[in-house]
Amino acid sequence: MNASEFRRRGKEMVDYMANYMEGIEGRQVYPDVEPGYLRPLIPAAAPQEPDTFEDIINDVEKIIMPGVTHWHSPYFFAYFPTASSYPAMLADMLCGAIGCIGFSWAASPACTELETVMMDWLGKMLELPKAFLNEKAGEGGGVIQMVATLGTTTCCSFDNLLEVGPIWLITDYRGSNKVNEALLQRINSAKKIHLVPCHLRDKFVLRFAICSRTVESAHVQRAWEHIKELAADVLRAERE
Repeated sequence: MNASEFRRRGKEMVDYMANYMEGIEGRQVYPDVEPGYLRPLIPAAAPQEPDTFEDIINDVEKIIMPGVTHWHSPYFFAYFPTASSYPAMLADMLCGAIGCIGFSWAASPACTELETVMMDWLGKMLELPKAFLNEKAGEGGGVIQMVATLGTTTCCSFDNLLEVGPIWLITDYRGSNKVNEALLQRINSAKKIHLVPCHLRDKFVLRFAICSRTVESAHVQRAWEHIKELAADVLRAERE
């Protein structure tokens, strides 16, 4: 691939990415595949000759996408949020082009100095003492000198929120272990939304986390109505 084809294919890839992000709500959030689904669909050994760009994109849609869990779907409420935005994607492209490994100032001065300044930005947002910053008389910068834990992924507990600032909304749904396990199985089998569980003090807990930056209140409301409908089915089955 030369520079001319890179320009053309780059535009095509950006179009594919934008179409994916715009249409992600219409994709099933969790895939209908079993472990090992991919191996029979791709060659057992690396090809001797490269595939065409068109064939690769076709394989992405035909082979890869059916096995993708869409973390940026507004119906993905599992695990935790992941950072993604159009500016971040463009920045990733630029980073890939520059391709430096900034393990020291000499390896790439701009890389080291930009990291140092942006670590100061983060420190100021967290309202850390000036000693943790690199500017002026501070001894910090470039590395995280202190780690403050806000809570746990498993039980979604948090420390003093008024002091550490706003956080992502994370809630849980509680019932008996047997009922909650049955409910989660129904939720993830339906594949309209995706949740994951955790164990908290011998309780099987369903976690509901706001993950995608495109989530709106309507998505949460539809998810909650879906959960209530399935929960009613589970409780009805329990009584029978």
